[in-house]
Amino acid sequence: MDFELTKTQKDIQKAVRDFCKGEFDKELALELEEKHEFPKKIWQKAGELGLIGVHFPEEYSGQGLGCMEAILVVEELCRNDSTIGSAIALSAFASEIIMHYGSEEQKKKYLPEVAEGRMLSAGAFTEPDHGSDITFMNTTAVKDGDHWVINGGKTFITNGGLAGFYSVLCQTDPDARPGYRGQSLILVEADRPGVGTTDVGRKMGIRMMATAEVTFKDVRVPLSNLIGKENKGFYQVLNFFDESRIQIAAQALGTAQGAYDRALAYVKQREQFGKKIAQFQATQHKLADMATKIELARLITYKAAWNYDQGRIDPKLTSMAKMFAARTAVEVADEAIQLLGGYGYMAEYEVERFYRDAKITEIYEGTKEIQKNTIASSLLGKLK
Repeated sequence: MDFELTKTQKDIQKAVRDFCKGEFDKELALELEEKHEFPKKIWQKAGELGLIGVHFPEEYSGQGLGCMEAILVVEELCRNDSTIGSAIALSAFASEIIMHYGSEEQKKKYLPEVAEGRMLSAGAFTEPDHGSDITFMNTTAVKDGDHWVINGGKTFITNGGLAGFYSVLCQTDPDARPGYRGQSLILVEADRPGVGTTDVGRKMGIRMMATAEVTFKDVRVPLSNLIGKENKGFYQVLNFFDESRIQIAAQALGTAQGAYDRALAYVKQREQFGKKIAQFQATQHKLADMATKIELARLITYKAAWNYDQGRIDPKLTSMAKMFAARTAVEVADEAIQLLGGYGYMAEYEVERFYRDAKITEIYEGTKEIQKNTIASSLLGKLK
């Protein structure tokens, strides 16, 4: 059992750190968040440097690496800035669906665009009436000659309105029982007639990231836009979640570490009652608890990524990593604000933004309650 990162993995960490030092700026982050503006220039530079899609095959502009290397990138980005980092980390959201299940034509057309920072991708799964329940879809796709005709709506879609394409989960067999056996994934280009988007409005956190409602009104796409196998979309999405939830765990881990870094630096220089805050035992105990939680979150997140790279899909472990890392991010960011006191509440000191950004990791890609359901189901098996 080896807990040491490889030279390649350490080089990736350093490359991301150097990139962030050169491109991330606190004042720019405050400005972009206030404007609800995607960090386009930084994203494009990240793509040019090969920091997006490192787990894509080399023939599609990736580096041919694994989930472990991909989450190291996510962790470092979010550690340096929770908001800019999250926007860049999720710029390729759901592109893994194309990578794993798409046709050769789909891979060649879209993966290089995503990896090189020229196109955002999006997964359109969540619906207004169903939320975390994707076992039945109101969005339908009906065959009409050599086209699919898609009607319906999705909500809380990451990169919605900015993405170049959507991987849309549709009901293609309305008579299937249970309903999820009749779902398919279909690629819909953003510029197709009938595709509409509306921003969901001001959010608590991740304000640089576009989140939108996406509607499909008689949208026609070729039958060849089917991703993977017909009526297997539900299963393909579940498999995708087992990879993407590790990336969200890494987002949470980086956010937690970033909040901790800032709190640690502050207590080392701030004086109260004639001595550094770091000299008070109450402060030291908070730091010890925070560091321990982060280390535990890192261990389970890294293990989940390593396990995935061994070719094993373990929903229980993936959900444990996502649930624990997300809770850690919220708790550590909360304590970081407490350590900074009144300054922690101010935007200038960043930890309040890390706190707001942390909470989403407990919600998207399946709420913490959904993760507990997955874990419990794995532990109990089928009950008679």
